[in-house]
Amino acid sequence: MTRKIAIFDTTLRDGEQSPGASMNTEEKLIVARQLIRMNVDVIEAGFPISSPGDFKSVSEIGRIAGDACTVCGLTRAVDKDIEVAAEALKTAKRPRIHTGLGVSPSHLHDKLHLTEDEAVERAVRAVKLARNFVDDVEFYAEDAGRADQDFLCRIIEAAIKAGATVVNIPDTTGYNMPWSFGARIADLRNRVAGIEDATISVHTHNDLGMATALAIEAVRNGATQVECTINGLGERAGNTALEEVVMAIRMHGEELDAHTDIVTTELTRASKLVSSITGINVQPNKAIVGANAFAHSSGIHQDGVLKARDTYEIIDPADVGAGGSQIILSARSGHAALRHRMAELGYTFADDEFENIYQAFLEVADKKKEVYDEDLESIVHERERETKAIWTLGAVQVSCGFPLTPTATLTLVGEDGAEHTVAAFGTGPVDAVYKAVNQIVSVENDLSEFAIKAITRGIDALGEVTVRVTAGGGQVYTGRGSDNDIIVSSTKAYINALNRLISVQREKREAASA
Repeated sequence: MTRKIAIFDTTLRDGEQSPGASMNTEEKLIVARQLIRMNVDVIEAGFPISSPGDFKSVSEIGRIAGDACTVCGLTRAVDKDIEVAAEALKTAKRPRIHTGLGVSPSHLHDKLHLTEDEAVERAVRAVKLARNFVDDVEFYAEDAGRADQDFLCRIIEAAIKAGATVVNIPDTTGYNMPWSFGARIADLRNRVAGIEDATISVHTHNDLGMATALAIEAVRNGATQVECTINGLGERAGNTALEEVVMAIRMHGEELDAHTDIVTTELTRASKLVSSITGINVQPNKAIVGANAFAHSSGIHQDGVLKARDTYEIIDPADVGAGGSQIILSARSGHAALRHRMAELGYTFADDEFENIYQAFLEVADKKKEVYDEDLESIVHERERETKAIWTLGAVQVSCGFPLTPTATLTLVGEDGAEHTVAAFGTGPVDAVYKAVNQIVSVENDLSEFAIKAITRGIDALGEVTVRVTAGGGQVYTGRGSDNDIIVSSTKAYINALNRLISVQREKREAASA
């Protein structure tokens, strides 16, 4: 059996310190319930002395957590902080006080103005006072990543002797390289008396983009608790992302001799919940929970994933609650991806017919960043309209603007393949085009309706035009056309309506002569 790695979630304390991520008590309770569903081991619910709101949050989260997890309140190594935290934690069945102070030369000399001896005395006093209130006390050695290692060993040993059950070794500024941070953890295990009876915790920051690497290296060297946040929220560049640590341990459990008890299928839900509450969106290429984490755009990648998912995915999206893999259709997509998506939409084509569809797809994809299902439907329908067409659009060009007279130059292709080109003026560009069409397609009709809508999202969306024309006898004929260019869409729609009208007239003539 591998070692159990406890997951200490500090989204509600350190994560909330991200600029703009402040949460009220009700919002913290919503997140806390999700953390409980995920089966986190410890929830750091807040810093009770910092505000009445934080005090209430710690108290209420302690109330709802029950036996599900430990609830922790942060303090400085100050008597009043510890007493207030103890009061807030009275509702918790499994309370923990998290107390400590800075231990690096910068913190000791510049922030706290303490000697090393004075710092050890304050640490011991804080831990002993906290143990008067709770049995579970965590001592943090802030900025341990830049501390003198001999002094770090000394203060950690003193804290354990005073009653600390957990010792937190933070790389508060994200300064360390993974191997040097791992070496610190290994050295503490070798040199600190009594550390075998305490949990070694790590709290790493992402200032150099290595928070998760630091945490995993610490686990490899003996740490058995990782402090992290949903989506990597936190001061400056953030904390270790819970979802990254959990899935890294899951993927490399045997190598790390480690496992967690996190319900991984709740990870995506937790990410979206925290984003929704804080208003801080996850970058699309964020590991595990980003929108593109399981999306494939390259044609080569798409082909590989369609043949075998693990060709390009080391994690099953379902394992993190992300649904399935996404095939993003773009100009880089190949035949396999398009055929697969078309089949999902219910379309199958012979090879020669599919090649025409693929070329039409590329024309759209060259104009758009992403091609959506609605675009594909439009491509298919447009193809069907052109296949059955009597007249098809060869080319159209308009010139208009103030004070120009709208002018259209139009080429239509007839059933016999012959091209017909005319020019016409109008009150607007569409009117000019329609008058040009009427010069070639001599069919009496009245335009009774003209409507435009975007088929898909975005400024580069395909536009679909619907027109209705009325012929003799009051019969109405509907035509549709779609394209990125609204003039082209309008022209195709009008031609489609007239083709329908002509087809009906032909059928009537054939029936009359039969």
